[in-house]
Amino acid sequence: MAAAQSDRDPPSLLCSEFLHFSAKDTALRWLAAADLQQEVSYHLAVYVPRILCLGPSGGSSREEQREEQREDLASQLLLLAPLEWLLLGEEPASGLHLLQENNQPSPLCGHVFKVGEPTYSCRECAADPTCVLCMKCFLGSIHKEHRYRMTTSGGGGFCDCGDAEAWKKGPYCQQHRHPPTDRDAEEDPVSVLPADMVARGVSIFSILLKYAVDMLTWDQEDQLPAGLEPLKREDTYYCMLFNDEVHTYEQVIYTLQKAVNCSQKEAVSFATTVDRDGRKSVRYGDFQFCDQAKSVIVRNTSRQSKPLRVQVMHSSVVAHQCFALRALSWLGQIIQYSDGLRRVLCEVGLQRGPEGEYSSLVDKLMLNDSKMWKGARNIYHQLLMNSLLMDLKYKKIFAIQFAKNYRRLQTDFMEDDHERVVSVTSLSVQLFTVPTMARMLMVEENLMTTIIKTFVDHLRHRDLQGRFQFDRYTAQQAFKFGRVQSLIGDLKYILISRPSEWSDQLRLKFLEGLDAFLELLKCMQGMDPVVRQVGQHIEMEPEWEAAFTLQMKLTHIISMIQEWCSTDEHVLIEAYRKCLSALSHCHSGLPDGEQPISLSVAGHCVETFRYQVSQDKVSIHLPVCRLLAGLHVLLSRTEVASRFPEQLPLGELSPPLLIELPLRCLVLCAQVHAGMWRRNGFSLINQIYYYHNVKCRVEMFDKDMIMLQAGASMMDPNHFLMIVLSRFELFHIFSSADCRKRYRDTHKDVVQQNNTLMEEMLHLIIMVVGERYVSGVGQVESFDEVRREIIHQLSIRPMAHSELVKALPENGNKETGLERVIDSVASFKKPGVTGRGLYELRPEWNKHFNLYFHHFSRADQSKAEEAQRKLRRQNGEDTALPPPSPPLLCPLFGSLVNLLQCDVLLAVEGAVLQWAVEPSGGGWTESMLQRVLHLVGVALLEEEQQLESSSRDDDVTFNYTCKITRPGEAPSTSGSVLALLESLQNAPHLEVHKDMITWILKMVANIKTMRERTSSTLTVPVCPGQGPEETLRDKDKAERKRKAEMARLRREKIMAQMSEMQKHFINENKELFQQSLEELEASTSAAADNSPPSSESTCVAQVCVGPRRVGGAEHRQLVTCILCQEEQEVRGQGRAMVLAAFIQRSTVLSKNRRRNLPDPERHDPLFMNPDLSLGIHTASCGHIMHATCWQRYFEAVQLKEQRRQQRLRGHTSYDVENGEFLCPLCECLSNTVIPLLPHTHTPDYRVDHPSLEAWLKMTNQQITAIHSAHRKPSDGVAERAEPAVPDGFKVDFTPQNLFSSSVKEMITTFSMSTYKVGLKVNPNEQDQRVPVLSWSTCAYTIQSIERLLMEEDKPLFGSLPCRQDDCLSSLTRFSSACWTAAPPTTVQSHFIRLLAALVPDSRVENTLSILDIDMFHLLVYSVLSYSSVHSLDQSGQRVVDSAHLHILHLVTVAHLVQILLTSTTEEVCMDQDSSASEEEELTCRLYNTLRKHLGSVLPEVTSGWQLFRCVKAGCLPFLRATALFFHYLNSTAPPADLLVAGPGQWEALCSYLDLPSNLLQLHQNQHTLLEPLIHRWCCHPVVRQTLQVDGVIVRFPRESNRLIQLPEDYSILINQASSFTCPRSGGDKSRAPTLCLVCGSMLCSQSYCCQTEVDGEDVGACTAHTFTCGAGLGLFLRVRESQVLFVAGKTKGCFYPPPYLDDYGETDQGLKRGNPLHLCAERYRKIERLWRQHGIAEVIGHAQEANQTLVAIDWQHL
Repeated sequence: MAAAQSDRDPPSLLCSEFLHFSAKDTALRWLAAADLQQEVSYHLAVYVPRILCLGPSGGSSREEQREEQREDLASQLLLLAPLEWLLLGEEPASGLHLLQENNQPSPLCGHVFKVGEPTYSCRECAADPTCVLCMKCFLGSIHKEHRYRMTTSGGGGFCDCGDAEAWKKGPYCQQHRHPPTDRDAEEDPVSVLPADMVARGVSIFSILLKYAVDMLTWDQEDQLPAGLEPLKREDTYYCMLFNDEVHTYEQVIYTLQKAVNCSQKEAVSFATTVDRDGRKSVRYGDFQFCDQAKSVIVRNTSRQSKPLRVQVMHSSVVAHQCFALRALSWLGQIIQYSDGLRRVLCEVGLQRGPEGEYSSLVDKLMLNDSKMWKGARNIYHQLLMNSLLMDLKYKKIFAIQFAKNYRRLQTDFMEDDHERVVSVTSLSVQLFTVPTMARMLMVEENLMTTIIKTFVDHLRHRDLQGRFQFDRYTAQQAFKFGRVQSLIGDLKYILISRPSEWSDQLRLKFLEGLDAFLELLKCMQGMDPVVRQVGQHIEMEPEWEAAFTLQMKLTHIISMIQEWCSTDEHVLIEAYRKCLSALSHCHSGLPDGEQPISLSVAGHCVETFRYQVSQDKVSIHLPVCRLLAGLHVLLSRTEVASRFPEQLPLGELSPPLLIELPLRCLVLCAQVHAGMWRRNGFSLINQIYYYHNVKCRVEMFDKDMIMLQAGASMMDPNHFLMIVLSRFELFHIFSSADCRKRYRDTHKDVVQQNNTLMEEMLHLIIMVVGERYVSGVGQVESFDEVRREIIHQLSIRPMAHSELVKALPENGNKETGLERVIDSVASFKKPGVTGRGLYELRPEWNKHFNLYFHHFSRADQSKAEEAQRKLRRQNGEDTALPPPSPPLLCPLFGSLVNLLQCDVLLAVEGAVLQWAVEPSGGGWTESMLQRVLHLVGVALLEEEQQLESSSRDDDVTFNYTCKITRPGEAPSTSGSVLALLESLQNAPHLEVHKDMITWILKMVANIKTMRERTSSTLTVPVCPGQGPEETLRDKDKAERKRKAEMARLRREKIMAQMSEMQKHFINENKELFQQSLEELEASTSAAADNSPPSSESTCVAQVCVGPRRVGGAEHRQLVTCILCQEEQEVRGQGRAMVLAAFIQRSTVLSKNRRRNLPDPERHDPLFMNPDLSLGIHTASCGHIMHATCWQRYFEAVQLKEQRRQQRLRGHTSYDVENGEFLCPLCECLSNTVIPLLPHTHTPDYRVDHPSLEAWLKMTNQQITAIHSAHRKPSDGVAERAEPAVPDGFKVDFTPQNLFSSSVKEMITTFSMSTYKVGLKVNPNEQDQRVPVLSWSTCAYTIQSIERLLMEEDKPLFGSLPCRQDDCLSSLTRFSSACWTAAPPTTVQSHFIRLLAALVPDSRVENTLSILDIDMFHLLVYSVLSYSSVHSLDQSGQRVVDSAHLHILHLVTVAHLVQILLTSTTEEVCMDQDSSASEEEELTCRLYNTLRKHLGSVLPEVTSGWQLFRCVKAGCLPFLRATALFFHYLNSTAPPADLLVAGPGQWEALCSYLDLPSNLLQLHQNQHTLLEPLIHRWCCHPVVRQTLQVDGVIVRFPRESNRLIQLPEDYSILINQASSFTCPRSGGDKSRAPTLCLVCGSMLCSQSYCCQTEVDGEDVGACTAHTFTCGAGLGLFLRVRESQVLFVAGKTKGCFYPPPYLDDYGETDQGLKRGNPLHLCAERYRKIERLWRQHGIAEVIGHAQEANQTLVAIDWQHL
C-alpha cells in the first residue's frame, strides 16, 4: 500500500495546477482547435486519472464522503467547466440562467420516481393502471376529488402529468399547463437557439456521448481506447467486485472477510455498496496483490453456483468509467435547461453510425445493457428518460428502434441475472402503454407478433404432440420462466386500450398477431393431461404450477383480445374463423374417434363415441376451446350472428365436438369431488381449485359453461343430455327398467360415488339452463353480472370491501366494477375501534338469491343456504328457497330453454322423485331431490314468464305443466311428475323440502289459472283457481299445529324428569349443600359490613394518614390458589401467597429522552430526578398462587425449556433465562411474583402526637445515636460526649421477625427481580440499592396510574380494574415490608440521607438541590424507610403515624417551593377582586421569601391569584398520587367525593390526607421552623445555576406524554419516508423507513447499513433506538408496509394493525390495495392507551403465543 502512495502526484503539485487552471482559456483554445475531439480526448487522458480513483476506497464512511466531495469539485473545475464555457460561450451560471429563461417549458412533468415514493393513479380517468402522477402534480390536479389508487413506486418510471394520451380527462395539473394553441404545434425548439451554439452542442454532445458509450461498453481490463492512453503508466490496479442476484449478502460478506482480510463492518459496507451500485472495488494495489484477492473470491463462491464476477482493472480504466458516468449525469442536467439542447442530444444519440442499421449510440447502449453494471445502467436509463422520452418526436423514433431490437434485448435479458427494474427492457412500459405508439409499432414493426413469437421461442419444453411440457423445475428453469413472463406484461401493455377506429393495416397486423397467439394457445391446449390412478397412489406429484402460472398471466391477454375483436365486425368474424380452424386442428389429434356407440333412452337415440373420463387421458387446459366460446358470445352480443349469418362458418360447427372437451373437464371436477381420483394426490386437487378460483375462472370454468350452453342451444336437447349422462358414466342407470334392483346390490362406495355424480350432473344442468348473466347469453348488461356476484357473496355473510374485491374477477385495469353497483344492493356499517367496515345486503335483494349460483364453492353454498333459511325464519316466512326468475336469453342461445321440457330430463326427474317416494333404497340423496325440485321450479318460472309476455296461448311453445301431468312411459310405470310431487308433500322424511314442494304446487296452480284465463275469452273468476291451494294451506297449518303440540309434550316430560333427578341429588348430599348455604350467608353479611360507610359514620372524616387516620376494618383476607384451588388466609406468619407480576423499565413518563441510561454499576437510585427519565413499572394480571405451587410450576417450565432447547433451537414467546413465564391461568407474560401481605394495624389513638418541631428534634437525636453507633467500632477511642439518646431507643435492638420464612423468601424474590430488571445487573442480595428499587417501582407505578386516571377523566378511586387494584395494594404493602429483608443499617442510612435532603444535616455530604428531586418518590422512600428507624424505639410510643404526617408536611412544603421556583406566569391583565384572598396573600408571601433568598433570578410577580393557581395545579398530581399511596398503605376507605369525577376534588383530597385545604398554611403555621430550611434549599448553588442557565427545567404539573402527531393523510408520511435517506450510506434511499411513534425519529430499519452493537450483539436501527428512547421497548410505524411494529428487547416483537383506514374502514397492511388511507383517531388513541398502560409487552406476548411464526422472526435485525 505504501508503494502505491508514493506513485501519486504530490498534493501540492495538483493544487498549484488547480489554481492556475482556467476553464475559460481552455475552452477558447478548444474552440480554435482544428480537431476538437482530439483536444478533448487528450485533456481527459491527462486529467481523469489524476483526479479520480486515487487509491483504496473503504476506510470510514466519513473519509469516503470527503474523497467523493474532492473528486466532484475537481471534475467540475477541471473537466466539466471548460465544456460548459465551450457550449455556452460565456460564464456558465449566467449562460444557463439565460437558456432557462428563453425556454418554453414542456407540458410533460417527467419527474422520475425514487424508490418508495408515493404515486397516484386515478381509477376514473387513467387510460390504464400504469398512468401515474407524482404527489405534487396529483395535489394540483382534478383527480384528487375522484376515486384514486395510491401506491409506492419501485423506482424507475416517471410522472405522466401533461401526457394527453394517458388520461381520459384532466391530463394537466395546475403547474403543467396545456401548451398554448397559437404556438405552432410542430415548432422546432432547436430553432430558438443561436446557430453557433447548436453547432457547438452537436460536436460536444457527440464527443462526450461517444466517449461515455465507449467507456461503459469497454471490455478490456488493462487497456484504454485509442487517444485516451495515460501519459505514464503505473502499476496500480483495483480488484472490482460486481453484483449478481444469485449470491446472498451473507455469502458475499463471509467471502470478502476471507479474501481481503477486512472486518465484518467493512465487509458489510462493501456488500451494501455492491448491491446498491452494482460494483465496488474491494482492494487497491499492484496487479499481483489484486489478482490474489480475485482468486480467493472466485474459489469461495463457485461451489454451489457460478462464482461472483470479479475483475482486476487498471486504475485509469476505472477512472475513465467513473468519469463517463459523471459525463452522462452532466448531459442529463444540461438538457433540463433547454428543450432545444434536449433535441440536439436526441439527434446525436439516434444518429446512425457508419456500421449501418443498429449502430447509433443509443442502440449500442441498449444492446450492451446486460454487460453493464447496475450503477451504469441506472444512469443511462435516467438520461434516456430525461431526453428521448421527454421529446415526443424522438420518443417515436426511439420506440421504433426499441421494437426493432426487441428480440435481442429480451434474449439478453433472459441470460442477464439482474432484476427487470435495472434492465433496459423495463422501458417498454413507457413506450407500449401509449395507445397511438402501440398501434404504430403494431402496424409498422409487427410488434404483437414479435412479442408472441419471442415468448413461444423461449418456452422450449414440448411433448411429442407439440404441447408445452413443464417437467420438474430446476431453480434455473424457474428463474428463466419468471423472466419469460415479463413478455406477457409487454403484450398486455400494447393491448390494454382497445382501438376506437380500425385501419386496414391494423386489422391485418392484429389478425397476424392473433394467428401467432393461437399457435401459442395450441401449445397449451391439452397440456398436463392426467390419467386416473387405480390401485396404488401416484408416486411423484406431477408439476402443475407452471401451466397454471402461464394460464393466470394470459387470462387478461385473452380477455383483451376478445375486447379488441368486439370493436370491429370484420375482425370478429375473421377471428372466429381462425379460432374454429385452430380448434378443428386440435380435435383432429384426438384419438377417440375409433369406437362409435349408439345410446337410446326415453325413446330418443344418439350416436357418440366411447370415452370415459375415469379411464382415459383428460386435461384441464383448453384455451383454444375457451377462446372460441368467448368469441361465440361476442357474435351474439354484437348481433353479428343474426346480421351476417352467411359470413360465419356455423355450418362447420359440430356441436357434439364443441361440448366434448369442456364436458370432460367438468366431469373430471365431479369425479374428483366424488372421491374417484383420490390416488392422484394433491396436484389434481390444486388444479381443480384454481380452475374454479376467481383468478382463473373467467377464462376457464365460465367459458366451459358458455361452450356447453352454445352446444346445447345448437343440438337436440335430448341428445345433449344423453351425451352428458354418458360422460358422467350414469347412462346405465336410466337406460334400463330394472336398474334399481341391480343398483342396490352393488358396492356401497360405488352407490355413494354414483349419488355424488348424479348431484353434480343435475347441478350442471341447472347451470347450463340457468346461468344467463353473461352479456350475450342472457339479455343483461355487465353491471347486472357484477351486481349478481355481490348479492351472492353477501348472502353468505356481511363482508368487508376488500373481501368483496377479492371475490370478484379483475379486468386488465385492475377494476372489478364493484363501486358502480355496491351502494344499490348493500348498506355499509362503519367499524368500531377494532374490526373493519362491513357491507350488508339490503333485504329487498334477497329474492334474487339462487342456491345453485355457479360461483359458490360447496362451503359457500351451505353457509349461504343456512343464512338465507335463518333469515326467512326470522321474518316469519316459509323456508323454501325457490329459484329467482331468470333474465331472457339472447336469440342465439334461445333454444336452451327446451332442455327443461325435454323427455330425457323429465325421465331423470321422474326417476329421482320415484326413488324419493320409496326411501328404503340407498340409491338417492336429499340434495339430489333438492336439485330436481330446483329444476322443476326453473321450468315453471320460464313457463310463467312466457305466458306473461305472450298475447295468445298459441304463441307459448313451452308447456312444461302439461308434460309433468302425463304419467310415465311403459317401462317405468310410475305416476306423473306432478302426482309424485303431491305424494311427497307430506312425506315425514322430507320435512325440509316441504315448503319448496308447496311452492311448486302453488306455481302449477297459478300457471293453470293463467292458461285458463288466456284460453277462455270469458273472465274466469279467480276463486275456484285458488281452491286446491287453499285446502293445501289448511292441511299444512293443521299438520304444523299437531307437530308443535307433540314437541311441547315431549319437552315437558323431559323437564319433569330432570327436576326429579335434581331433588334426588340434593337429598343425597344434604350436608354439602347446608355448608355452602351458610358460607354464602356469611359472605353476604361480611359484604354488607364492608360496604361504604353508612350515614351515621360519615360524620367522622375519612383520613388516610397521620394519627387521626381511620384504619381498614380488621378483616381476614381469604384467597384461592389458581393452581391447587385451596383457600388460604393471608397472614404474615402463614404460607406465602403470591401474585403473578411483570416488571419492566419504562420511559413513558419521561420528560427528558436525551438523558443517557445510567451506568448500572455506579448509579445511585436513592433520589429520582423530576424528569422521571427512567422508571420501573410493575403490572399484574391479578392471579394468586401459593408460593410453593408457583415454584413447582416455574421449575417445570424451566425443565421443559431445557428439553425444548435440546430438541430444536428457536425462541418461545417468553425468556425463561430471565425468569419469564406465562401466568398459568390467563397466559399473561410475567417475570416475577409479588408476595401478598396482611393489612396494616389500626392506629393507636391513645398515643400523644408530637409536634413537627418535637418530632424533628427526637428524630435528630435518634439519627445522631445511629451515627455514633456506626462509628464506634472503627474509632476505638472513647468518645468525649455520649450523644443524648431518647428514652427506650436501642441502637443495637433486633426487631422481632414479623414474617415466616416462606414469606421472607418471596419478599427477597421480588426485591431481586426489581433490582435485576431496574438496573440490568445480576442479582446481588448484599447491594445497598435493593430496597430502594423496590420502593421505586411502587412510587413509579402509582404515578403512572394516577396519570392514566387523570387523562381518562376517571375518579381517583373505584374506577381501577381489579387486577390493577390488587397489584397496587400488594405492591404498596410489600414495599412497606421489604426493609425487613435488608440489613437494618442499610435502610437506616438511606433514611438519614433522604431526610437530609429536606432537613440539612452536616454529617451528610453533597446533598442534591431541591430542583433535582422528585418529591413523590422522596415521600414514598422516606415513609417506607422510616420504619427501620422507628423499629429501634422501644419506649412503647407508636409515633409512626405522626412521623408519616410530618414527613408529608415537609415534602409538601418542599414541593410548593419547587413549583414556585419553576413556575412561569404570564402577566394577565385581569382585574381580580381588590381584596386578595388569604391563599393569594400567603402565596405571595412565600414567593417573596424565595425572591429574597435568590434575588433577581426569580421574576417579580404581582398577581397572587396567578401564583396560587399555578401552585394548586402543580400540586394536584402529587396529592392524588399521595392519596393513592396512603390509601393502599393504610387500607383506608376513600371518601365519597373521590369515588366520582367532578368538582370538590381538592377539598376532599386535602381532608383525606389530613392537610389544610389552603396548603400554604403549612408554611405559615410552622413559619419559624421552616424559614431556615427554605433558606438552605434556595441557597444550594445548583438552584441558582439551573434557573439562570436554561437547563432542562421540569415545570409542574408535568404534562402527560403523548405519541407523536401523525398526519391525517397517509401519503404525506410516504412522501416524508421517500425523501428520507439512510444516515450511514451516504445519501442512499432507505429500503424500510420506520417512524418511531414515541419521539418521531425516522430510522433506516431492516438493513445492514444501520446495524449497531448493543451488549455485544449486532442489532438493527429500531432495536438500537428502543434502548435509548424506550428503555428496550418501542412502537414504530413501518411506513412502506403501513404496519405498526411493537418491539420489546431483542427477541420479542409483533405487528399491530395501523391506525390508518381507507374509506371502507379497513387497514391496508403492505399497501396492496392502494385505497387512500386516513388517520383514525380512535385507533391511534387505543395504541397510545396501550403504551401509557405499559401494555405493549403483554400484547407482544399474547400475539406470539397465538401465532408461532412471529416467534421465529429475528426482531433484533429490524
